Order: sequence, then C-alpha cells, then structure tokens
Amino acid sequence: MPRFVSGILSGRRAAGLASAICMTAMLSGAAAAEIPIRFSLDFGFEGPSAPFLLPFDKGYYKAEGLDVSLEPSINSLETLKQVASGAFDMGFCDINALIKFRDANAETPVTAVFMVYNRPPFAVVGRKSRGVSLPKDLEGKKLGAPALDETYAQWPIFVQANGIDADKVTIENVGFPVRNPMLAAGQLDAITGFSFSLFINLKDKGVPVNDISVLLMADYGVDLYGHAIIVNPGFAAAHPGAVKGFLRAFARGLKETVKQPASAVDAVLKRNDAVKKDVEIERLRMAIRDNIVTPEVKANGYGGIDNARFARAIEQIALAYKFKAAKPKPQDVFDASYLPPAAERKVN
Repeated sequence: MPRFVSGILSGRRAAGLASAICMTAMLSGAAAAEIPIRFSLDFGFEGPSAPFLLPFDKGYYKAEGLDVSLEPSINSLETLKQVASGAFDMGFCDINALIKFRDANAETPVTAVFMVYNRPPFAVVGRKSRGVSLPKDLEGKKLGAPALDETYAQWPIFVQANGIDADKVTIENVGFPVRNPMLAAGQLDAITGFSFSLFINLKDKGVPVNDISVLLMADYGVDLYGHAIIVNPGFAAAHPGAVKGFLRAFARGLKETVKQPASAVDAVLKRNDAVKKDVEIERLRMAIRDNIVTPEVKANGYGGIDNARFARAIEQIALAYKFKAAKPKPQDVFDASYLPPAAERKVN
C-alpha cells in the first residue's frame, strides 16, 4: 500500500509511484504481448541450423517481441504440410517442393518470404574409384536414390542438362540411413542427396576425400533456388509484423553465423549432443560457401530472389513436373514485402 502523509500522498512520491506503476504495466504488457511463432526446420539440428538457433542465444527473437519455438522435421514435404495446416506458423523448406505443393494444393497458398540457400545443395556424390567423376560417368552405373529424396526429384532436370542417357543408369531405391554406408561399401557407385550431408558424412566415416566426387547440380546446369523460409498465409495476414520481426532476427543471426561459423555452431551443439563440433563446423562452412553466400547474394544481399532467374527455375521444374494449373509467376510464390531493408541484408 502507498504511504500517506497527513492523509495526502506527497506530489513527488505520487508522481514517482505513478511512473513506476506505469512502467511495470508497460513491461508486463510487453511480456504478455509476445507473439508465439511455431517454426519447423526441414531436418534435425546440424551445422546449417546455426542461423536459426543463434538468435535464441543472442536474444534476437525476444527483442522483436516474439516467443519462438523451433522444432526439427524429417523433410521439406513434412514441413510444408505442417505449415499449410497451421500446425506450424513458419518453416524452412525446399522452394521447389513448395512450388509443386502449391500447384497441388491451391487452397493453401503457403508463400516463401526469405531465400536462405541461394543455390541448392542438391548433389550426386560418387566414388572416383568406381569411375564417377562427371555427370556422364553415371551411365552404366548404379545410383542410390531414396524415392522421397528432394535431390532425386531434380534428377530429370540434371539428366537433360547434362545429356545423360537415363536408360543407362540403374536407379536403386534405398533408404536414407543406408545410402552413405552402401556407397562406402561399394554396393553403389553414386548416391543423391545434399552435398554438405553426403560429403561430410562419408568423410567422417573414413572414405578418402580424394575418392569422393561431389557433382553439385547447381554447377551442372540446374538453375534452381534452394531452401527458403515459408509462412502460413493466415498467420502472415494476422501477424505481418511478427513475420517481419522474425526475418530481422534471423538475418542478424545469419550474418553473424557467416562471419563466425566456428562459434555460431555452438548454438547447435547445445541442442544436439550427438554431433561433433569439427564435423558440424565443416558442414556449416560448406553450406555457407556453396549455398548461402553466392555471387548473387554478394551483389544483392541475403534473402531475396532475382525474378528472371526464378522464372527460369520454374521453367526447369516444368521439365520434370506437369503443372495442374498455370505455371506460377515468381511473385505468386515469393513475397518480398516482409524482407528487412536492403541495408540490413547486405553481405559485410
């Protein structure tokens, strides 16, 4: 209870008390007003997850008035389903899968709002000792490709871009956990997957680096974009400021991760004690070099797209996928209005 003097509260003390009460109310209101965001990754916590996790440790999400919860997933398709259904508000997934998903599910127009992998990590990884060094070398060989693999979905594009006779390649549907061991054991000549996953895992299992050939599809005629941050349309309409705040916080985390990957990866290790620091640092550095900080990003900054290139990418997707509706325009899939200002996305 406030203390009274002669039944009348001192004016100065009254003003101070009123100010304190007002400040307490403001702070309580700010805490209560934190907007929850449920975010789904496309996989588990590994080196490339650092830009998403670092903002937790730095307080960047909180500074934007957000209460973010981030969970791993099994693949991009699962993330898409969860965001489309509203089980998650935002997520991280392959934008090429998003384009196909939107075509098949027109009633749930999930959109991308921040391009993270300017070049996709899709790759065919082979063993030089088994005669695989270039795309055409795959003819006459056995390729291990999980049926639901995001990289294998681009195989028809890769085949056409490199003049591969697909009839001469034996495709073996293998499970995700066994593709690396089967390649290491010589049961396969090459496998499909993400470059920074397959290469690093093979190396960690003792396969000589000089025997591993990484055919990054982006280096061989596949002009697609990669993974992007996506948002549920209902959530975006109700909380546009929260979407912008999340992207501001993420952009800060991304820039710091690029500058200091060795320390940023600690944010991953805190949440996944099954991984090795040196392995995840190398995985993260590979993703930064090959997928995140590209010449296009250096010129234009993080997060955006080049509309002409994206239109070409949609045309390439049409080589392997028959659209049910009209082929989308870049602005149908990617909404740049939530991006932080260009100065905040500049590569330093």
